[in-house]
Amino acid sequence: MRTADGDYVLPVDKPEGPTSHDVVAMARRGLGTRRVGHTGTLDPFASGLLVLCVGRATRLAEYLSGLDKRYAAEARLGVSTDTLDREGELIEEDDGWKTVKIEAVEAALRTLEGRIQQVPPQYSAKKVGGEAMHRKARRGESVDLAPVAVDVYELQLLRFEPPTVTFGVHCSTGTYVRALARDLGKALGVGAHLTALRRTSVGPFDLEDAVEANDLGQADAVEASRVSPLAALSHMPTLQVADDVAARVRHGQRVRMGAAGVGADALPVDAVAGSAARLVAVAHADDLVAVGRLEDGVLKPAKVFPA
Repeated sequence: MRTADGDYVLPVDKPEGPTSHDVVAMARRGLGTRRVGHTGTLDPFASGLLVLCVGRATRLAEYLSGLDKRYAAEARLGVSTDTLDREGELIEEDDGWKTVKIEAVEAALRTLEGRIQQVPPQYSAKKVGGEAMHRKARRGESVDLAPVAVDVYELQLLRFEPPTVTFGVHCSTGTYVRALARDLGKALGVGAHLTALRRTSVGPFDLEDAVEANDLGQADAVEASRVSPLAALSHMPTLQVADDVAARVRHGQRVRMGAAGVGADALPVDAVAGSAARLVAVAHADDLVAVGRLEDGVLKPAKVFPA
């Protein structure tokens, strides 16, 4: 029996322990559909927001996976592990954390803000030579990984109770918070590893609006948290179109801005007149018609959604 029919995006509060794929399996059972996918994983020891796509909304995953993320994180100074988190094996200890002052922690966090070059963890899902790094690492293989550019918009010190540092993170997708903990320890000269991680937001999705993973079989709880496909794309400009234009777009036809039935007034000026392609959500009332690209004043449907 289906708990909640339809096509929608569902923010879920993942507890510590299950993998992201475990939560997808729970959703498939609870919602009564196989058509469920996630938009970005969380490590098993981490908790918090996991954004799922259900039904035809699974086709939106590519537009949600690149959204910025926010976390509440906890790092333990003076202890380094091979996985950079509490799940790993101890590789080094340093009691120098006993002399670290709060001012030094604040200064170290500031050095990790902005566009930074981050070396991914050896234990990660990142693929090298077609194989996930964590598989190589478990065989004892070490690979020299090139730094990757990521954006750390803000690191906020929330609490310092030596040797524990609690901090908030606002970052781009692809940022490893485990690596931030490692680099914080390096900057302080004492090493560190991540001991707790909770994701609090993904783009416009907030943990406060999420359904508990254990409630995925409860229709009322799911209904209270589900987000329509159009609302899920609130980070994109929305282009409202009339009935006849919606039908044309759903058939893959291009539409020029300024044509009858195209409500471009609400779009940013650069989206309408700019020569660079820009993604927009094409809507008819509250329904998502398509995701399209606006370029040189012409809407080109990229992915259409039947009525």
